[in-house]
Amino acid sequence: MTFGAGPRGPGVLLIEPMGNAGRFLVEAADRLGVCLYAATHEDVHDGYPDWLRAALSGVCTTDLTDTPRALGDMEAFCRRHAVAGIAACFELFTPLAALLAARVGLPGNDPRLAHAPRNKILMGRAFATAGIPAPRWAVAHDAAEARRVARAGPDGLGWPLVVKPAEQGGSWGVSVLDGPDRLADAVAAAQRYTHAHPHGLELDTRVLLQEYIPGEEYSCDTVVAGGVAHPMPVVRKDTTEGPYRIETGHTCPSGLPAPLAEAVRRTAARAALAVGVRNGIAHTEVKIPPGARTPYVIETGARLPGDNLCEVVEAATGVSEAVAHLQAVLGLVPDTAPSRTDAVSIRFLLPARGGVLRRVDIPDLPGTHSEVHLRPGDAVPDPVDSACRVGHVVARAATADEARGLADRVAARSRVEVG
Repeated sequence: MTFGAGPRGPGVLLIEPMGNAGRFLVEAADRLGVCLYAATHEDVHDGYPDWLRAALSGVCTTDLTDTPRALGDMEAFCRRHAVAGIAACFELFTPLAALLAARVGLPGNDPRLAHAPRNKILMGRAFATAGIPAPRWAVAHDAAEARRVARAGPDGLGWPLVVKPAEQGGSWGVSVLDGPDRLADAVAAAQRYTHAHPHGLELDTRVLLQEYIPGEEYSCDTVVAGGVAHPMPVVRKDTTEGPYRIETGHTCPSGLPAPLAEAVRRTAARAALAVGVRNGIAHTEVKIPPGARTPYVIETGARLPGDNLCEVVEAATGVSEAVAHLQAVLGLVPDTAPSRTDAVSIRFLLPARGGVLRRVDIPDLPGTHSEVHLRPGDAVPDPVDSACRVGHVVARAATADEARGLADRVAARSRVEVG
């Protein structure tokens, strides 16, 4: 079916625009003259900020946790409003986006692989089928099973070991273990996420045990349009050490030698296609062992990246990933050609411990800007995942080393008081 344009231009339905990616899509839609609609729960919509409400031309309220009902409600909405594109902003709703696009005949991802970008067990199977270099892995339903599959030797994964939920985003519930002593606690931490809030979506509570790959971490986004991959620049990722690996920052460009950066881009593109991305964007995370030339794919999500990476990549290259994403879901050729070669680094401010935020001071240095996520009096979670971030600073410079150094100086001079 061919849909016409909305009152401003072609309409795109965003399945849950709440979150980090929403504001980038709002800005992108304004540039492209695209009319935005949202699909969400009624009670979640009640909590939307004013800027998001103002950007929407209409809202489809439904129960996104009830797939048959949600598909029926959204299909009727799409036909009534001549929607021309479907995009999921919330990672766990990417299957809904693929199924809905197929149902109404719009550009979308492969519905047969709809759950592979959401569920890390299905993702691992898709990687194996496509021959994507990835860590060895196994599934556990409880701590006893985890101990059996994690044991050292030719039939086990050995140590160190990564323990993570089968379905969850970011660093939530992820642990890195050097030995079996904390394995039961790590499994319990991964299985504590039974539902995704605020929607109440039921999650797969199985645990993924993954071989630990040493080395530096990187990410690479891939815009796919009509099954053709358009790889974006490689970004270096920094994390904390120890059992909880919280992302502390990102830098674009990555600083990798050109041949190795190109290998990451090719591998990320293959991973995106392996999990069924056909019209949209994928965010892929990789690790490169010391001295190796092979990037290992840790995971891929069929969504815009979080962590303000849209801002980082656009400031460094001039390319708006959100614009390219909207173009892809509308069946257009995405604009992915860089227009500049700057360097940008973001650093997140983490507390030493959880508590109540008392004060945040971030120095204002030339070439930087910052944002505070929480206000004095707000609760600050323990530093075990990315939910504990208090703020961030973005630095722009001529080279990656200069941008990282500038961001690090601001972060080192910042003050976070938690009582």
